[in-house]
Order: sequence, then C-alpha cells, then structure tokens
Amino acid sequence: MNTAVCFAHSFARRAFAVGLLVTTAVVVTPAADRASGKAGGVLTIAQTSEPKTFNPVMAADQGTRDVLSVISSDLVHINRLTLKTELALAKNCVMSADGRHYTLTLRDGLRFSDGVAITADDVVFSFQVYLDERVNSPQRDVLIVDGKPIAVTRLSPLSVRVDLPEPYAPGDRLFDSIWILPKHTLEKAFVEGRFPQAWTVGTAVDDLVSSGPFRIKQYLPGQRLILERNPHYWKRDEAGQPLPYLDRLDVAFVADQNAMLLRLMSHEISAASRLRPEEFARLEQTPTLSARDAGAGLEYNFLFFNWSAPAPQGAWFRTLKFRQAVARAIDRESIVKLVYQGRGSSLSSQVTDGNRRWRADSVAEYAYDPRRAEAMLREAGFRRNGAGPILDPDGRPVEFSLMVSATNQARRKMATLIQDDLAQIGIKVRLQPTEFGVMTDAVLKTRKFDSALWGIVSGDADPNSEMNVWTSGGTLHVWNLKSSGAAQPLEPWQAEVDHLMSVQMTATNAAARKLAYDKVQQLVTANVPVVFLASPHVLAVGDRDLGNFEPAVTDPVLLWNADRLFWQHRKS
Repeated sequence: MNTAVCFAHSFARRAFAVGLLVTTAVVVTPAADRASGKAGGVLTIAQTSEPKTFNPVMAADQGTRDVLSVISSDLVHINRLTLKTELALAKNCVMSADGRHYTLTLRDGLRFSDGVAITADDVVFSFQVYLDERVNSPQRDVLIVDGKPIAVTRLSPLSVRVDLPEPYAPGDRLFDSIWILPKHTLEKAFVEGRFPQAWTVGTAVDDLVSSGPFRIKQYLPGQRLILERNPHYWKRDEAGQPLPYLDRLDVAFVADQNAMLLRLMSHEISAASRLRPEEFARLEQTPTLSARDAGAGLEYNFLFFNWSAPAPQGAWFRTLKFRQAVARAIDRESIVKLVYQGRGSSLSSQVTDGNRRWRADSVAEYAYDPRRAEAMLREAGFRRNGAGPILDPDGRPVEFSLMVSATNQARRKMATLIQDDLAQIGIKVRLQPTEFGVMTDAVLKTRKFDSALWGIVSGDADPNSEMNVWTSGGTLHVWNLKSSGAAQPLEPWQAEVDHLMSVQMTATNAAARKLAYDKVQQLVTANVPVVFLASPHVLAVGDRDLGNFEPAVTDPVLLWNADRLFWQHRKS
C-alpha cells in the first residue's frame, strides 16, 4: 500500500490521484481493452533480485513485492495501465454519503490456493495484522487516518464494514495491495507474536497459501522461482475462460545485467524490466523482441543524510545551508546524460514527470552552481583555502561516507558523479558500496551510516502513498527516523508537513488536497531533508509473440496483468 523503497527498488503500492467520491457507491472503472488469450505455456521472466520473504505483510523491496503481487489478491485493485480502481475479491464496494464508511461484499465461491474458502474472517484478520504495531508492516501508515487506525468489522460470512475516523480523500484506493491473508494458516503465528518471522523464503512451499492467479511451486535459491497456475483463482476473461492463461510463470534470477541481455537475445528468458539504457538500445534492434519505453515513472532517486549521526557529521547534516550547498553542487543533468543516456529527467522534488497532476508549480530549485555552493558553506561558517579541503567552523575537514547499493549499477554511477561534484567544492566523499540487506538494516535499524543514496518508487501517483516518507513517524522518514529511538527533535517545518499530509489525506475537496500537497513539496524543497537527483524512464522488453505485453509506469511493471499474459503461438 505505501511507497516502495527502491534501495534496489522499493516498497510500494498504488496509482493515480482522484478526489473523494461523492456518490454512495464506489465507481469502478472497467479495465482497458485486452486481447483474449490462449491457455497454456510457460513464460520465463528475469528479475535482478531474489525475494527476501514470502510474507505479503512484511515485504519491503520491490523485487519481493513483484513476485508476491502475482500470488496475492486485494479487495479493490488499481489497474496499473488505466490507473483507475477495479473490483477484485470484492464484488461490490459501497461508500457512505459522508465518506467515512465502506461496505464490501466478497464474491461468491472464492478460495485460497489450498481450496479453503475466503471469507470475511480472513479480511478482518488481514487488516488486524497490517495494523498491528508489533508487526510494523510498511503498509500500516496508509491505514492510519488522521492519526487513528481504520476499523474493520465482520457483518456476515462474506461482508465487512470499514470505518474511517475521517473521510479518506483517495477513496477506494485504500484497499489496493492490502493483500488478503489466510487466517487458517497464519493466525497461530500472529497470536504467538512471531508473525514477522512467518513465511520466510525457507518455508516449505506446501505451507504457502495464496489467493492470486499463481501459487508457488518451487523455489531454487540463486536460480529461479517457479509459479504455477492457481486452480482456485476466481477470475475469468470476457469470454468466460479461466485465468491465468499461462500454465506456469518462472522468475529467473539474473543478478548480472550483461547476462540478462545475453539470455534475452538467446530467448532463454522472454521478458524483463528495469533495464539499463545501454541494454535497451541494443534490445531495440533485436527483431524478435518488443522493447518499450513507457516514459517517466514514479521513481525518484535522492541523497540523504543521517541527522542522528555522531559529531561532527551529525551537526553538519542538520545545518540547512550545508544541505542546500550540497544540492547546489550536484550536476543533475550530467546524471541524466551519463547514467540514463537521456532516458530520464532531473528532479526538483519528489513528484516526477510521470505524475504531472500532483506537481507543484513552484518549488525551491537548486541549479548546478559550485560557486554558489561554496558561498553558502562560507555563510554557514565553513572555510576553504584555495583548492584544498573545506573546513568546518572548528577547523575539521568535511568528509563523510556515502552508502550505495553494491548491486545497483545506476546508483553506483550516480554516487561516483556525486563524489566528483562534491570534491570540486572541497568535500571528500568516501563511497561505501553495501549489500542490499546490510544497507537496509543500517538505515532502518542500526542507523550506523553517514549518508545514503536511495530511490523510492510510489506505487500510486496519489500523494497519500507517500505518507510513510514525509510524515515524521513514517517508516521511510529515513533522514530522521523516529522508530530508531535516536531521532532529532522536529523542526517547525516538519510539524507543518505532518499537518499538511494529514489534510491531504482527509480533505473532501480536490483543490484543497492539491494546495496542501503543493505546500508539502515547497517545504521539503526549501528545507532539503533529501537532495533530489533524477528519475529514470520505465524500460521493459518482451518477446514479440507475448500477448497483452503492456508495461506499466507503476510497479509491478511487467506483472501487473500477469493473469492476462499469453503466448500467441503456444510455447512450452
């Protein structure tokens, strides 16, 4: 449900913004036109990272969530192509006139992959788990409205009522990616307080019960994840044919991008996303493949500092002029040109070119200007003699480490460019390539780092998907993380952002929401808690014989319509 952390890509959920519905029934937009498919066959796709868990509630990185998205189902789903809501497990979803209550009724005959019926008890249990503070799910933030959790009550074996403390501006988008869990297999772990440790990648596949179009058949660490058609999946196409079309979906783990390119060109794998621009350029010339540039997505890459770092770094990082100077010293256009080969855009705020509806007209800009950057440091008491290192007010040379994912080549290139840019103003940056899991622990748990280079992918263009980033108590408020126990006191602008994010979450007027989120962008860019860098285009490729191949700009790029993918000429 929330935002996706894109350290190697992201936690996430959702897609385009709408105001609060004013009718008494949620309007569900039908899916975009699709070709009817042929049943059968195996599709092998490439993924650069392996799943970290099979627990839908605990999934934090986008690679894991991509996999879980095709074995899971939600009540109401956002179509990643139309960016509109569609009914999923729920056959109807009715909103009260005041916007504070929803009544949802499940479809008849729904079953999990083990054949057990899906009921209202599973829905209530699922929300209970997502909301439990002990579980600390990345999804929890968006289920808190005006500081209070939503409440879910069983009305009948197949219906529930969802009560909100205040109206919820994004409407029925609330339910997207809150994947419904099997109470009969997970309740024991929850009651015993060990839910976060349930359904690890080491769990026997027979114990993994799901509700999506596919279910896990076999996991071969370091090689592939084999998913087979879920025989109990509820969905059918317009002609009444059971979905999914494919017999099997294989996810091949290909950590090396060069190896991925070779395997695509030799037809060992048939689809991939998150391609590097240089690979994409070659694949465009391959006649058996369809290479798609879907344009700007919702990913934003940024540099941030640890405000709770020990002295002297922590004091520098909490100094506004220091952060503004760093923002001035980085050449974003060079990042776009050299890292993305022009298939991307520089950023001024968290709202990318792929989300024009929510972009503020005016935000603080930090054009590349090394001289101005040095001047700002002098204004803050730093000094530099000639071309030597810059010194802080106590005469100490300014240097810090920059943590970056060791396996993300694009961010490693960015980090090198940033290192060179900051060296021009006398700041020494020590690059620290780090394994993904270690980096996540350092930022979200131990807080043992100076600065880091990350990306976040919003699963929805709606600003409410960013609650866990910009609110001070959010699980991705990475520069000043409250849950770490070492957070610095809130500055006035941060408290105002908290208020504005609450306003945009509950405002019933679309213009009021837009105004509130515009102000959030203005406060964030003026105070530079993160230094925004660049956003890549969404690049994907698929076999020309793959039907309904239509990459989306929001995650999961390839698998958002996995149940509809098919071979136009059957392949085993």
